[in-house]
Amino acid sequence: MAKILDRLLLFIYSLSVGIISVLIILLLSGLIPDLAQRQYDEMTTIIVISVAAVLFLLSMRFFYISVRRDQGSLPSVDQRTEYGDVQISMETIENLCLKASSKFRSVRDVKSRIHVTEAGLEITIRAIVDGESSIPQLTTELQKAIHDYVQEITGIPVSHVSVYIANLVQSPNYKSRVE
Repeated sequence: MAKILDRLLLFIYSLSVGIISVLIILLLSGLIPDLAQRQYDEMTTIIVISVAAVLFLLSMRFFYISVRRDQGSLPSVDQRTEYGDVQISMETIENLCLKASSKFRSVRDVKSRIHVTEAGLEITIRAIVDGESSIPQLTTELQKAIHDYVQEITGIPVSHVSVYIANLVQSPNYKSRVE
């Protein structure tokens, strides 16, 4: 809703500035007779016409922005099937990675990043672990689980899954109070 309102305001603004700048250019160039019949010196006229022309060009650009359709869509992976095209957003693939990693109790605060290459998807996982499991074994299992899950659900080949362990979960220290 806010985006529509912003576009409407930009449309009204660009239209009004464009009309005012055209009127100023026509008035000072003498194509429209001035009602007050004022005389302006030549330097002032040139400066005001130049500023009005720049404002007109800017208003045309803003007008175009306000009326054009949004062509930009979220990044996605495109697949062609025998029935048509399928687009899977990067956000969907990131959420699939999070879902696959949620099956591991010792893995916390997972973030994923997806890159599309000719060989397939390259997935980078950043996670925090609890430190109670073997990190090499855990990361290997995590890589395999994410690789298999994403490839099975999306049908897109996964070429590489790298895991970065950012930190360990700090368990809270509780001090007992003696009264």
